[in-house]
Amino acid sequence: MQIQKKVIPLIIGIAIAMGIFIGGKLSFTDSSDRLFTSNSKKDKLNRLIDYIDHEYVDDINTDSIVDVTVNSILDNLDPHSTYIPRRDLQKSTENLQGDFVGIGISFYPYRDSVTVIRPLKGGPSIKAGIKAGDRIIIADGDSIYGPDWSSDAVVNKLKGKKNTKVNLKVYRPTENKILDFKVQRSDVPLISMDAAYMLSKDLGYIKINRFAESTYKEFKKGLDKLQNQGATKLVLDLRDNPGGFMHIAEQIADEFLKDDKLIVFTKNKKGKIVNSYATRKGDFEDGEIFVLINENSASASEIIAGALQDNDKGTIIGRRSFGKGLVQREMALGDGSAVRLTVSRYYTPTGRSIQRSYENGNKDYYYEYYKRIQKGELSNEERIEVADSLKFTTPNGKIVYGGGGIIPDEFVPINLKMENQTIDVILRSGVLDYFVFEDLDANRASFEDITSKGFINNYVVSDEMLQRFNDYYNARARYKITFVAYDEEVKLYIKAKLAEQLFGDEAHTQIINSNDNMLERVNELNAN
Repeated sequence: MQIQKKVIPLIIGIAIAMGIFIGGKLSFTDSSDRLFTSNSKKDKLNRLIDYIDHEYVDDINTDSIVDVTVNSILDNLDPHSTYIPRRDLQKSTENLQGDFVGIGISFYPYRDSVTVIRPLKGGPSIKAGIKAGDRIIIADGDSIYGPDWSSDAVVNKLKGKKNTKVNLKVYRPTENKILDFKVQRSDVPLISMDAAYMLSKDLGYIKINRFAESTYKEFKKGLDKLQNQGATKLVLDLRDNPGGFMHIAEQIADEFLKDDKLIVFTKNKKGKIVNSYATRKGDFEDGEIFVLINENSASASEIIAGALQDNDKGTIIGRRSFGKGLVQREMALGDGSAVRLTVSRYYTPTGRSIQRSYENGNKDYYYEYYKRIQKGELSNEERIEVADSLKFTTPNGKIVYGGGGIIPDEFVPINLKMENQTIDVILRSGVLDYFVFEDLDANRASFEDITSKGFINNYVVSDEMLQRFNDYYNARARYKITFVAYDEEVKLYIKAKLAEQLFGDEAHTQIINSNDNMLERVNELNAN
């Protein structure tokens, strides 16, 4: 009975969706279209859609029917098969491609104006002379300020075809002038490597936030820089990295593994196995590697951690990873939308699947994170549940487990001073971003001669500034809170946000890392 409840709606839904997308009276000739050849069941459902379209008493939004239907179908498959509506596909694609065409600014819709946080390094705006704090008020003759202009509307206005130009009128508060700029749109990179810097004379650090098409090139450039600075050991930080392109993860893993070492293998519905091996000499095969993971490290992040762990290369440090061992492929649906459909499972070199169970549905699947918290797993290694039936052994005799993420070699509990409910609420609210921007905007001249290094080493957030933020937050947020128990931690986040707006992601990362218990564990291991 339970099977019927799932299967029947699934069959019906698929047929309805395909009928809407493709139509019931089209003639198909090439081989790919034979998947959708007609049969009596589909004919019935296509006819039903026609009846609804032409005869139903109320007007029906066909697009909404499609969206609901497709999402319902995918909900019955697995948690990672997803539908991408036409309106979201471009943004989703750009995020994985690693770039977009635009003018290259980070901005806020601030007090009914488009306020530049900072022009992006190497982008067209910085070349044109646009500065942090500038207000863009007119683009190609259209006013782009006021409550009717959403962030998406502004982005759509400023984006465009490559090499086209946009005429901007910009108000610069520091000069009290309206300035004219002609900015030529070009490729703007979406950086996936947050930081690459030296922790000590021989220990480098790289943090990757996702695996986009550009990530390997970014990583290689960062690795080369660190090696030139003397790095013979490396920390690869994959915390909170949700994944991305599998082949990019394979390329990065290849930098650390000897030739012919198995990186990962996949198995599809038909049982076809595809192996991926380290095929060339990597630049860090002889270097020592520490990989940082946490409960939000997923997919491609787990491929790297699993490949290194199963080949007895380096040390995996942190907490049990997310547990996503499914591979998706994006498939167009013909109307500008697409589906990312799970087409195979991947396995680490020892043969383990790290995919956690989704047999109780998607809601239970994603709630599993909170179950980890309730069990105390994030604070106590002994609370991690493992199954002897999913035990595997590496070539050097190390025991590893499948069935729900990568369990690190060195467990580091969550830092409750830095990661707690109060701070999480503060960061998610976005109020800190606005406070820092306003404070910086009022005193921008005082930071003009400060370098990133000077700021990181010498700038101190005062008690008075902390109190101003507390008052600012309570005046604007839904919940009033006090920071008494976390004063130093909130100061650190204020400083990090200031650094981000002044200098970029790397400065932000360096400041946050100054109070990081996983890096403290790395230093302990490195000293031994």
